[in-house]
Amino acid sequence: MKKNKQPKPKDAKPDAEIKLDVEKIRKDFPILSRKINGNQLIYFDNAATSQKPMQVIKAMDDFYMQSNANVHRSVHKLGEESTEAYELAHKKTAEFIHADFSEVIFTKNATEAINLAMYSWGMQNIRKGDEIVLTQMEHHSNLVPWQYLAKTKRASLKFLELDAKKGRIMPEDIYKKITNKTKLVSVTHMSNVLGTINPVREIIDLAHDKKALVMLDVAQSVPHMPVDAQKLDADFMAFSGHKMLGPTGTGVLFAKKGLLEKMQPFNYGGDMISSVSYEDAEWNELPWKFEAGSPNVAGAVGLSAAIDYLRKVGMDKIVKHDASLTKYALERLAEIKQVTIFGPKETNDRGPVISFTLGDIHAHDVSTILDRDGIEVRGGHHCAMPLARLLGVTATTRASFYLYNTKDEIDKFIASLAHAARIFRL
Repeated sequence: MKKNKQPKPKDAKPDAEIKLDVEKIRKDFPILSRKINGNQLIYFDNAATSQKPMQVIKAMDDFYMQSNANVHRSVHKLGEESTEAYELAHKKTAEFIHADFSEVIFTKNATEAINLAMYSWGMQNIRKGDEIVLTQMEHHSNLVPWQYLAKTKRASLKFLELDAKKGRIMPEDIYKKITNKTKLVSVTHMSNVLGTINPVREIIDLAHDKKALVMLDVAQSVPHMPVDAQKLDADFMAFSGHKMLGPTGTGVLFAKKGLLEKMQPFNYGGDMISSVSYEDAEWNELPWKFEAGSPNVAGAVGLSAAIDYLRKVGMDKIVKHDASLTKYALERLAEIKQVTIFGPKETNDRGPVISFTLGDIHAHDVSTILDRDGIEVRGGHHCAMPLARLLGVTATTRASFYLYNTKDEIDKFIASLAHAARIFRL
């Protein structure tokens, strides 16, 4: 059945609705005007953390200069303003991922969010002989907590195997590894090394058929594409604010309300209680039940401003911009015969993350040469040591892009890589 296309206004430019005004966007990011070793900064380390626009920086400055106070305590004006700003940040975050207000817990990063789920849900529900299923491409933060839980509870860890050449999970392994013994499946939505966008909807449906719960590590996907908690139907999701233009020290755990109501708190103390006696305590309502102590209010204000910024730009536009940059970078990298690229070669199911090697040059040496030209990438195992071993390397160089990057920057990146190849006589 064909869909009726809405006619474009006569004066509309082709594809105008999907293009970013990158030069205008770049003016919002003060750090991009900086020079490194006399060269204009080119920031290609967005998978580690994104840069921050003035709108985020100013929002946090304004909070500290005008409304700084603790939340959920004082009834004075500053206390009311601070509480209002903090709760508004929860509301905006929930709306951004299409979740209920009560289902969004603020943490200091995605790692803490995963640990919260591991301690509060995992310790109560995983038993001896149960199986936890991960993938072979997980970041340490979505591997080590579950290793600990499995060892503590004498459960088993199973891994969805990776086709290393294609950079994808083997489809048949999903149906082989997720069984009636599976109690939890925890997978990355987008790999921070390979850029692979995993078939999470298929995984979630199968897991739920087997009565298992699903945790999604969406730290890499939330900044770059629309992520809808309702449509995905994951039981838990974890992400960080600092990868999506927000400040460091901000993270989010999404969990379905029914789970949160049954889970015990991870941290205990102030603000997570409704009443306390010398003998006992009762927990606060959601989401505050899981947010003990004084929170990072300024960070929440910054995250709120980052969400406003991303909404104004448009996530659909960011998706297309990222795909265009990634396609161009893959094409240009292919021109250098000494480059080996890891991950999917196609751009329809991969994010703006490209890991590669340049001959036998160590990734740290490649990164150092690029840095001399003002190009900031990451060299190493990218907090995924088992994956690096699986790929047969000790380290890779990783270039990752975002809404303020350009094809001109990629051209300079390629020229610098070619220079590195000449230096090492490859």
